[in-house]
Amino acid sequence: MKRAEWRKELGELVRDAMRSPELDRYFKVKITKPGAQVLITQLGLFIHHRRDCWAHVSGNCPHMAVKQKILQHEYGEVIKDNYTEHGHMELIVRQGKALGLSPEQVMNVEPLPSTMATLYAWAWMTREKSWLEGLASLTITEWANDDRLLQDVGGGLSSRMAKRWMDDLGFGWEQMPNFKVHSEADEEHSDMFLEDLEKFATGEKEAQVYQAAKESMDLLKLFRGGIAREMEKLA
Repeated sequence: MKRAEWRKELGELVRDAMRSPELDRYFKVKITKPGAQVLITQLGLFIHHRRDCWAHVSGNCPHMAVKQKILQHEYGEVIKDNYTEHGHMELIVRQGKALGLSPEQVMNVEPLPSTMATLYAWAWMTREKSWLEGLASLTITEWANDDRLLQDVGGGLSSRMAKRWMDDLGFGWEQMPNFKVHSEADEEHSDMFLEDLEKFATGEKEAQVYQAAKESMDLLKLFRGGIAREMEKLA
């Protein structure tokens, strides 16, 4: 597939996921302070774990140009970018602080069973499958924050949840730095690897990469659905 075709096909996978019962439940839960604490700490586990997954893909990839892009991506996530001087985990810590959590409470949290299962699955996909399948499984989850793609369904994950926090907790954007940054930064990340899919995901690899992206969105639904169930208990 050409770049535009990959954009269309992967975009439809993301849009289907955002219309799923799991994500519908996630966005309908009443947000309380304890529920928000669960969300932000489980999201912190997700973001921290992503660093391992991107390292797996880089290690499996034989192409220096792709490795360079991954390092560029990870430099912004781990070190600094246009949005923060301290990496994206610092955004989670700051958002946790607005909820009354210490950095230690944010960083040292037990995963929900659904979080544990999905993180194990993503680790396996990115380590054991081909680098192209691993790449697709990671990049597509960032598309779920792309407001350009999802504007007609209320926006991406970060924008939509930020609106819920505004409505239910009275928060402003300055208290939600992680949501604010990822509603913007992941638009850039959505475009980052399309040319590599066009160049390398050819022949039988095309279907394998598409399937990996689809499976990853199924995992994203499970991950967010598990958080929704926990938040419901605290609503």
